Amino acid sequence: MTSKPGIVFVLGAPGSGKGTQCEKIVDKFGFVHLSAGDLLREERNTPGSQYGALIEGHITGGTIVPVEITCSLLEKAMIKSGSSKFLIDGFPRNQNNLDGWNSQMGAKVNLLFVLFFECPQEVCTDRCLQRGAAGSGRSDDNPESLAKRFDTYINATMPIVDHYRAQDLVRTVLANRSPDEVFVDVCEAFDGIKEA
Repeated sequence: MTSKPGIVFVLGAPGSGKGTQCEKIVDKFGFVHLSAGDLLREERNTPGSQYGALIEGHITGGTIVPVEITCSLLEKAMIKSGSSKFLIDGFPRNQNNLDGWNSQMGAKVNLLFVLFFECPQEVCTDRCLQRGAAGSGRSDDNPESLAKRFDTYINATMPIVDHYRAQDLVRTVLANRSPDEVFVDVCEAFDGIKEA
């Protein structure tokens, strides 16, 4: 890679619609979608993975997996894809993630902006519980794990959003509307970087 890949961090509460919107961004803007959570779940389910049990413990406990593991999985996926534009969904989720990313990956990528989905907790909770009831296959779509995930989100992830907001890097989208309505605002956020 001659130029650094462009990165958009996608942050928001559990159930704020990050995955749904990322699919639409991939279709329209040609980014590669990397979900930190999906990569971790995939690694957890890989037979013989040295990290499997550790990841499972963090996922069911609603806590955050060590940043070195997440960064190495993200970097591996970026190299494998061969793309130069990435959505990194659900990361960085806390200060440790941010510090680890900056030291491991900061010099290798160009952060374009942070796409932040703002959504009331009750809407998010309903969406996650419906997703769980519909058989999402996610061990953390239940009331107990959700309470812990929201706690982590408020106390650990929001300060990261504020950190980037202070650098004028956050583009906020209100996510408590229909996916199509939300996507109109998402497109505006991506305006001007189609060829980035």
